[in-house]
Amino acid sequence: MRVVFIGTGEIGAPTLEALMKSGEHQLVGVATQPDKPVGRDQRIKSPPIKRALTGSNTSILQPARIRDRQAIEDIRALQPDAIVVMAYGQILPRGVLDIPRIACLNLHASLLPRWRGAAPIQAAIAAGDSETGITIIYMDEGLDTGDILLQRTIDILPTDTGGSLHDRLAQIAQGALLEALRMLAEGRAPRIPQDNAIATNAPKLTRDDGKIDWAAPAEIIERKIRAFNPWPGAFALVTEKSDRTLRLKLFDARIVEGKGRPGEILRADNQGLVVGTGKNALSLGHVQLEGKWRMSASDFVRGHTRSLGRKLK
Repeated sequence: MRVVFIGTGEIGAPTLEALMKSGEHQLVGVATQPDKPVGRDQRIKSPPIKRALTGSNTSILQPARIRDRQAIEDIRALQPDAIVVMAYGQILPRGVLDIPRIACLNLHASLLPRWRGAAPIQAAIAAGDSETGITIIYMDEGLDTGDILLQRTIDILPTDTGGSLHDRLAQIAQGALLEALRMLAEGRAPRIPQDNAIATNAPKLTRDDGKIDWAAPAEIIERKIRAFNPWPGAFALVTEKSDRTLRLKLFDARIVEGKGRPGEILRADNQGLVVGTGKNALSLGHVQLEGKWRMSASDFVRGHTRSLGRKLK
């Protein structure tokens, strides 16, 4: 089949590469977000999907808005049998959904209808789910509401972070897509409606969503720290004796026995940094103070004993 791939995020790059190498289908074009300035120096950077095409002569489209008439006509001109979407970042209009001869498919990083939305990986870890996966759906104009073609499931490990689970899902997505396209080509692809009654939502996250609520039980906080690593990052607030408040980014933590007020520093020494929660306590593993390097919690304590105070906020 003639296939157009639409995507932006890193999670879709292995699937795009597998599609190019498969030899089963013809990749006739790729649509991704425009290059944009990134970081403190604001250097212009291409999205991961475009970088994955380095050395390829595949046609690349980078419309600012995919619903613009010219963008729709450019995709239509590629005459795709199927459009494949993964982590694009814009909602496709009906004008694009109607272009492919056979189907417009979306690869979503959850077991739909659980965790529809922009942050399904973080949501699954934070909620304590035991498994997740990749769902391939026929796209409609709703947010991850289309009929299911197939699903692939993996376990969520007790040590998984948002980053590690992202990478494992990116790997299983490759085979899932090739199987889905094979089923479509052979006319044996099912359409299974989603049960909207059991749907849950995973909305887009911002950096401020990473603030820790120390009144929550330690197990809830520990999962959030893992889920939000690396994006958007879990953090607490440290108020120095100068009354300056800084963010302390948290990368990992371990549940320990302890009793104290939420956020109270129960121990701060060479053995580490233990903080009270709503139930039990957390021993912080690696942290990063705003404007500083990432380091172990014990190293952080040695360098900031005087300014640490008695409580994290």
